[in-house]
Amino acid sequence: MRALSLAMLLLTTPGLALAGGPPPTPKEPVNETLHGQPIVDPYRWLEGDDKGDVTPRVAAWTDAQNAHTRAVLDALPGRAKVEARLRELMEVGWVGAPTAAGPWYFNRERTGAQDQPVLLVRKGLQAEPRLLIDPNALDAKGLVSLDWFAPSPDGSLLAFGLSRAGDENSTLHLLDVATGRWLADEVPNKAGSVGWLPDGRRFVYSQLRDPKDAYSRRIRLHEVGRHHREDPILVEQHDTTWGPFAYPSRDGRWLIVGYYTSTRTNDLWVVDLDRYLREGELVRTDILVGQDASAHGSVDGDTLLLQTTLDAPRGRVFAVDLTRPERARWREVVPQPERAVIQRAHLGRGVLAVQLLDDARTRIERYTPAGEALGALELPGIGTASLVASDDRTEAFVSYTSFNEPPSIYRVDLLTGERALWRRPDVPVDPSTVEVKQVWYPSKDGTRVSMFLVHKKGLEPKGDLPVLLYGYGGFRNSMTPSFSATLFPWFEAGGVYAVPNLRGGGEYGDAWHRAGTLGQKQNTFDDFIAAAEWLVANRYTRPERLAIAGGSNGGLLTGAALVQRPDLFRAAISSVPLLDMLRYHRFLMARFWVPEYGSAEDEAAFAWLKAYSPYHHVKPGVRYPAVLLTAGENDARVHPLHARKMAAALQAATASPPGERPVLLWVDREGGHGAGKPLSLRVRDVADQRVFLMWQLGMLPPP
Repeated sequence: MRALSLAMLLLTTPGLALAGGPPPTPKEPVNETLHGQPIVDPYRWLEGDDKGDVTPRVAAWTDAQNAHTRAVLDALPGRAKVEARLRELMEVGWVGAPTAAGPWYFNRERTGAQDQPVLLVRKGLQAEPRLLIDPNALDAKGLVSLDWFAPSPDGSLLAFGLSRAGDENSTLHLLDVATGRWLADEVPNKAGSVGWLPDGRRFVYSQLRDPKDAYSRRIRLHEVGRHHREDPILVEQHDTTWGPFAYPSRDGRWLIVGYYTSTRTNDLWVVDLDRYLREGELVRTDILVGQDASAHGSVDGDTLLLQTTLDAPRGRVFAVDLTRPERARWREVVPQPERAVIQRAHLGRGVLAVQLLDDARTRIERYTPAGEALGALELPGIGTASLVASDDRTEAFVSYTSFNEPPSIYRVDLLTGERALWRRPDVPVDPSTVEVKQVWYPSKDGTRVSMFLVHKKGLEPKGDLPVLLYGYGGFRNSMTPSFSATLFPWFEAGGVYAVPNLRGGGEYGDAWHRAGTLGQKQNTFDDFIAAAEWLVANRYTRPERLAIAGGSNGGLLTGAALVQRPDLFRAAISSVPLLDMLRYHRFLMARFWVPEYGSAEDEAAFAWLKAYSPYHHVKPGVRYPAVLLTAGENDARVHPLHARKMAAALQAATASPPGERPVLLWVDREGGHGAGKPLSLRVRDVADQRVFLMWQLGMLPPP
């Protein structure tokens, strides 16, 4: 009876201690002066050695932190029940849209408890599928993942990339599709972005010269059967931006080459590939160079259908004659929309399908390559869609989802607009029990920001609902409606899921993105905080029942929010986060992001980075929310030092009782930034995060 009473007390008292405090972390201050200002870093030693590699001391500290986190999370009453329910939901099958090449159709699928999706192939869309690549058979722990695949034009050969333990360092392989036999060709060092030539024996690809140097990308040309060391180099990276990309036209005449100059801009030029293959001379002709704009496109014969933000922050499409590509001769095919944002222009045979975002919801409009409107491609509802098209056919596939619509794959005819359901996995939840609203609220400076609210039908605001506020707000990434079966236990328990469209994202075009970058990054945090304030003011919740979460750039978001407004939230999850913004650019591939955030090496950027850097704004004696920080030891993007240092700083500073509002750190020794993680580890991670929030917001089920 006493045990039952204790369990009930735990369920009704969020934050009641289940374990002792975290292991202590020694402070070893490093003092330095940046632009005349003193900076003290008490936990610099948690970065590892001079190269950022983990030291035995840091590894031992991480082991102790991980053990403490496991002791807390594994002891929560009802955890086993929560994890079992999540496992049931996550073991539901997943189906990817087909890629067509010749008579072959390739798509990825995952069924049941498979750790990794497999690649299937069909000769004809209605034919029985054949297993082509099974990453699960390549590693007993499910740590090998299929990162990408690219069939040759006739589908007879397949290039694909494999990596391990989330490091995203793909090795390129080739196989014969008809027999499934792997060829001897193998290209290491993060190889990918394959573009086949029409002969089906050669392809253009990207690769790092040095796998430890993220700024050594180069574009090369491979011939089947030739050792990769003999592959000629077409373009090399020359700075610390994202660097080069390239893809050939279907007929092999042209090679479109681009070079990212920032996170939102790139140069674009064209190479006569025929001439290069005949004469060995690589001559480039500029399409768009030195402009504050992005540029991409598809080639139709000698015409480049160019999608660009040049003088059009929401995008537009031009037809460019590649034999005479002067700017004065460009012809506008699709003008900048009045409200919506052009995401991508897809070329089918005789059809240009333009995918747009309209108030953060997908719309697809169809045109002839000359720009004549053919009407919208009807979608099942208000949600998120992505199109897979090929320029040799009108057949295409649409992946569609919404908060209350499971992911579904539709076969469409781009010319007629006909649509038919191809595949939709069964899910053990009833999506019709959930409703979706889109609301607008004012940010701190008066800017109107949109937000999706998802909850059980009929749920009325009463000032005490548990709310999870999730955000990102960066790199032009758009937060649009998507289905997650694992959220349904949250909805069933009376929870609300809120997703705002913050500045820094791409929901409302290039200007919206820029308004959340560099010296204006505080706008992103203000938008997020204003969303929380709106939820409280409109009686959805109160601070004791409000949690926030985000990953990567979204981890920076939640880190900034919790140090700027610790009074506003009960709990926060910061996954694979950036948090020390004065040193982030020194590690891994983070120099790529200087155009997004700035660098502390620049005095002006130092001022705004120091003003919000979460790690540098942790203050002793503050009653911080409960915090769960996660990182991946193999992360090639965001170094785990951010989560380590922030955990140590918060654990030492918080005035909240460690058993009531703990600061927990989990560093996954077999994970990276998130890509390629096997199902078993994803179930554990989702269970950790969900049970942590349910504990803090008083939602745990009886054990």
